[in-house]
Amino acid sequence: MDNKVKEPLIHITKRKMIPKKQEWAIRLGGILAALIVCAIITTITTHLNPIAVYGAMWEGSFGSERKIWAMLKELAALLLISVALTPAFKMKFWNLGGGGQVMAGVLATAACMITLADKMPSGAIMLISFVSALFAGALGAFIPAFCKAKWNTNETLFTLMMNYVATQIVAYFIIIWEKPKGSGKIGIINQQTQAGWLPEIGGKQYMLIVIVSLIMTVFMYIYLRYSKHGYELTVVGESQNTARYVGINVGKVIVRTLILCGLICGLTGWLLVAGTDHTMTTTIEGGKGFLGVMVAWLAHFNPLGMILSGLLMVFMAKGGSEISTALGLNSSYGDILTGIILFFVIGSEFFINYQIHFRKSHGKEATDA
Repeated sequence: MDNKVKEPLIHITKRKMIPKKQEWAIRLGGILAALIVCAIITTITTHLNPIAVYGAMWEGSFGSERKIWAMLKELAALLLISVALTPAFKMKFWNLGGGGQVMAGVLATAACMITLADKMPSGAIMLISFVSALFAGALGAFIPAFCKAKWNTNETLFTLMMNYVATQIVAYFIIIWEKPKGSGKIGIINQQTQAGWLPEIGGKQYMLIVIVSLIMTVFMYIYLRYSKHGYELTVVGESQNTARYVGINVGKVIVRTLILCGLICGLTGWLLVAGTDHTMTTTIEGGKGFLGVMVAWLAHFNPLGMILSGLLMVFMAKGGSEISTALGLNSSYGDILTGIILFFVIGSEFFINYQIHFRKSHGKEATDA
């Protein structure tokens, strides 16, 4: 009887550290493969020239100055939320409540602009709405953080449910403040007086949110990499028992970190209402709370890397919308292409972290992939 164990055809091993150039080569190879697959599917299903489809996607994001600024505005808001979620994720606190914390800041800002419009000068309204938005966002993050630190509640479910609570509270106040009555919306807040509106920088409406997002990105990079607080939350994320052993107050770190997340989300809500949109709707956050999770993960929680991953997300969203209108394709077709590209981008991370070995014939060494 032959007791010899046959070597498997394929086995996978974890890679050691590989050079950054090789990492990026794998990622770029994944994107190239995705574009080829998308081109084949586009040719088969739509009979359109895939180059024309890619050209329309480029046009949707970079086709004019107005489109570029609209894309930068979306990128800035997404980047702020992604940066806000990063400290919690580094600590392995799965905060899915970024959208709700933004909505809390949106509500606080709109409330100040509406109720104080004829009672205070515009500058005072800006200041009060700013403080109120920060407080509201921080409160939205503090509640699940405190419950986690005190009673070890499930932060994933807690923060997820807080999103729905925040959205419904916003919906309630939209009905209270709707203008005209029965419209179900409040329209542009203080359109005539512009009380509480943030000033334009360089004549560009979206310049302020872009600048703030870049400042917060650099701040978060420095905070996580070089500050004592950044070190402590990293230790807590790796092992809470180790953190306690070295004298770190885990509960304090959890609450402090989530308050920081909430502050940045509240800031985002303030910028959306007072700086760019000047209104309040239940969709003003636009799903960026969940999209920010993917942006942060794709960048491996590196705030600077989130600029690239966020740009990819916004480009695909804008490009998908453009091909629907310019080429007459179904509105879901852009989402299909986005899904394929993201599948390959995420899949490339597997080949960065793992190596595939193929068995060769007897007497020959195994080949690697």
